[in-house]
Amino acid sequence: MTPQELKKLIAAGESQKLEFKASFSNEAVESIAAFSNTNGGTVLLGVADNGQIPGLNLTAEKLQQWVNEVKTKTTPSILPEAEILTLNGKAIAALRVTEYPIKPVAFKGRYYKRVGSANHLMSAEEVARYHYQTYNTSWDYTIANEHGLQDISLEKVERFLTLANKTREIPLSDSPVATLKKLELLRADGISKACLLLFMQGESLLTTMEIGRFQTETLIKDAKTIKTDIFSEIDSTLQFLVKHLNKRYIITGNPQREERWDYPLDALREIIINAIVHRDYSNSSDSVIKIFDDKIEFFNPGRLLGSLTVPKLLKGDYISTIRNKQIAQIFKEANIIEKYGSGIRRIIESFRRYGLPAPKFRETGEGFLVTVFKGSPHEGSPERSGKRVGEKVGDPAKGSQTGSRRGSQTGSQRGSQTSSQKIVIMMSGNSSVTIKELAENLHISTRAIKNHIKVLINQGSIKRVGPDFGGHWEVVSQ
Repeated sequence: MTPQELKKLIAAGESQKLEFKASFSNEAVESIAAFSNTNGGTVLLGVADNGQIPGLNLTAEKLQQWVNEVKTKTTPSILPEAEILTLNGKAIAALRVTEYPIKPVAFKGRYYKRVGSANHLMSAEEVARYHYQTYNTSWDYTIANEHGLQDISLEKVERFLTLANKTREIPLSDSPVATLKKLELLRADGISKACLLLFMQGESLLTTMEIGRFQTETLIKDAKTIKTDIFSEIDSTLQFLVKHLNKRYIITGNPQREERWDYPLDALREIIINAIVHRDYSNSSDSVIKIFDDKIEFFNPGRLLGSLTVPKLLKGDYISTIRNKQIAQIFKEANIIEKYGSGIRRIIESFRRYGLPAPKFRETGEGFLVTVFKGSPHEGSPERSGKRVGEKVGDPAKGSQTGSRRGSQTGSQRGSQTSSQKIVIMMSGNSSVTIKELAENLHISTRAIKNHIKVLINQGSIKRVGPDFGGHWEVVSQ
């Protein structure tokens, strides 16, 4: 480096890749470790923080001693490139490092990264993520040492194969166990953590999702805890949301009336899927969903990764970084997610098409919070517990007559139609839903559920494929 280049570098000041130190110290080694964990950088010794140059009393032996000290105080050992420079007759030492391929690098047992012109202590999650990225893996790829194949439901693996083969050009034709091996969910040393979360037989605290319907910020009217496999978690979560949403019917003049829920169900499903795929399962916190009269809050453990920020997320100005690579890959194989990194845009667009405010996204504590808002009251009175409202667009008089005709229906008829439609919604979200689960979600008897199902089958709205045990529902029309 020429004196002119050095003078220009010092004039620019400390930065993401440059640090000044008046003398060699532990702080200099800390910066070298931080540079090694980020994008590399240079520590200039003999330059004060303000850019003044006190210089050093320096020899080649002294410089080599400092290099050795950096080596012994970092893990893995870092050997910086060292050079003695001269500016205005004063000696300056430059210690340079590139980004180290095996991360994270520790300084005396602590891990730092470079952010702007400062060193920041890395969180436990960041330390783990740097380690996984070094070996091109992720937390969910590691072995679940406390569990084995005996904890996996092969029937659930078969259901996954059915979903995956719907669009695959070359179907997955292996047995469930062979499929797990091919997808590296089952390896010589055991099942991966993703395998457990995807296909577990029982329940696990790792997947806990707490959902509540709140009357006020502190008063809960209804609640549910879900601790099942993450495939089933999507349907169970959406079912609980649907149970507590309002719906109204709009008469538009078309042969079929338009149904409108409080929120676009496809966007709510996308939010749930994003939460499950991107959740930090190594964090002890649970995913939490709070349903209020005017909004729903979705909290998920795990902040945005790397340099990703909420503004970048909303602009789509980023390359998607996957926290759980195996989970994301299996969800993609099952056609549950289409493309990495496009879910947020689809959610926002869905709400805009629905005429609702765009959801709010923000980082909070150790997690990520999504809040969606209901439309304005003037948009129409919602349906709840069988109450329906009709609206004839462009013809108020006829709309009133239509409403009168509806008013002649009995409360029993209105309640029957509402429950039947909710049954269809739940079946469309989970084709394996049982009569008992439907009864629990709708708070009516299993006998009433069977009566609704009989009517729906006779109407041609649904049909049963296969036997009562092991078969599934197919929604023909809604």
